[in-house]
Amino acid sequence: MVYASPLLLITLVLGVCFATYNLVTMVMHNRSISKLTIYNSDGGIFVDPIIEMPESVRKLKRAKMPFHVALTATDAPYSKWQCRIMYYWYKKQKDLPGSEMGGFTRILHSGNPDNLMNEIPTVIVDPLPAGLDRGYIVLNRPWAFVQWLEKATIEEEYVLMAEPDHIFVTPLPNLAHGGYPAAFPFFYIKPDQNEKLLRKFFPEEMGPVTNIDPIGNSPVIIKKELLEKIAPTWMNVSLKMKDDPETDKTFGWVLEMYAYAVASALHGVQHVLQKDFMLQPPWDLEIGKKYIIHYTYGCDYNMKGELTYGKIGEWRFDKRSFLRGPPPRNLPLPPPGVPESVVTLVKMVNEATANIPNWDAE
Repeated sequence: MVYASPLLLITLVLGVCFATYNLVTMVMHNRSISKLTIYNSDGGIFVDPIIEMPESVRKLKRAKMPFHVALTATDAPYSKWQCRIMYYWYKKQKDLPGSEMGGFTRILHSGNPDNLMNEIPTVIVDPLPAGLDRGYIVLNRPWAFVQWLEKATIEEEYVLMAEPDHIFVTPLPNLAHGGYPAAFPFFYIKPDQNEKLLRKFFPEEMGPVTNIDPIGNSPVIIKKELLEKIAPTWMNVSLKMKDDPETDKTFGWVLEMYAYAVASALHGVQHVLQKDFMLQPPWDLEIGKKYIIHYTYGCDYNMKGELTYGKIGEWRFDKRSFLRGPPPRNLPLPPPGVPESVVTLVKMVNEATANIPNWDAE
């Protein structure tokens, strides 16, 4: 398979020759109650996952469907220490009961090897041409996936697109259902409230903007063959959005997330929305039946265990405090009263750093 360069892809016209898919199941989006229901080909209800995956589906006996875990990364210290923790917990959870995790790849889009090549399975790809990302480093993510899918041999039929700041808190099964990928719904991705902007990239003939799922590209479990079709469009839409001043200003740091959602919709792909896919401290208080901790938000508390978000707390954990190097081993635990999710996060970080050799190496 041959892909055009990013400089050529940015000139492509959207809405032309997008593939359609003959999917086995029918999806109904009932937007008035924010619910997605999957029906099988016999007309029976299969799952209603946006609320929470039912226990009966969790325990459904079927052949294992392993998925390849892939994350994009840079060679910056900030990215490397997160990747090391993420890979530690992948190895811990991979072979436990309930897991369907297969192989693992760090897609390194610096263009050059780094000092983690022997620690984490890595494929090196090229970054975007200089200046094309305009300081928005995440714009390299879709281009990295395009290159990886072209050059790598991936044994698994499915791929999990993950990120360095993900921690597998429990063994992760394959949450996708046939031709329908599984994705986490983000409350701040609101296609219905941004119709004017999105129509620049998702023309009316493609249907209502509610066909665009409220998701980003991660976490997503998707068939490899679907991702191969979506990824070049995702990259092209990302570049076009970044090139449009109004869209760039409005979407900001979530621009690439909107681009993936739009690219999927352009290809007629809808996702099973899984709220139990991930939790995000400090807003999600309990682990419950979630699978991934996403520690993108800072966690700030006073010594009474009260959240002081927006104000640096007497106790805090924020990944951005460690931009130039890894956090020290044995971080202090939060004070009494802090939610389980935050306590678990710090304990899991501490366990990883205590067991990863040469932790302080950059």
